[in-house]
Amino acid sequence: MSPAGTPDAPATVLVYSSRAATREAVRTAVGRRPAPDVGPLTWVECATGDEVVAAVDGGGIALCILDGEAQPTGGLALARQLEQEVPDRPAVCVLIARQPDRWLAHWSRAEGTLPLPVDPLTTPGLVADLLRSSARRPVVR
Repeated sequence: MSPAGTPDAPATVLVYSSRAATREAVRTAVGRRPAPDVGPLTWVECATGDEVVAAVDGGGIALCILDGEAQPTGGLALARQLEQEVPDRPAVCVLIARQPDRWLAHWSRAEGTLPLPVDPLTTPGLVADLLRSSARRPVVR
């Protein structure tokens, strides 16, 4: 069986933001296949922190892209919560508006950061890298 994120298997990516425009910008920038060697993506959109927790608890998510500027629950806090509460959580990437906030992403245990506004030239490459590395992580569940 092929791991998620490889050409033979689709990967499910969760995108979280309280703003629909941010979720749309991420989906549009990444597209359905961020790299030739990464399987087609299925998107799960979440507008609240509770939806994120429920989706991750349900399993099957390969990568979470969380908006650090979301309200009322920011993506940095959600990343930290998932790190503490989910033993085999998916890889996490946090959208940050200010580069000095990268230390907060490190604190939250996110594997990657992307700048806001979303850059369609760099976003697919980072997403593909995170999916490749998450495909190699052992699953505990």
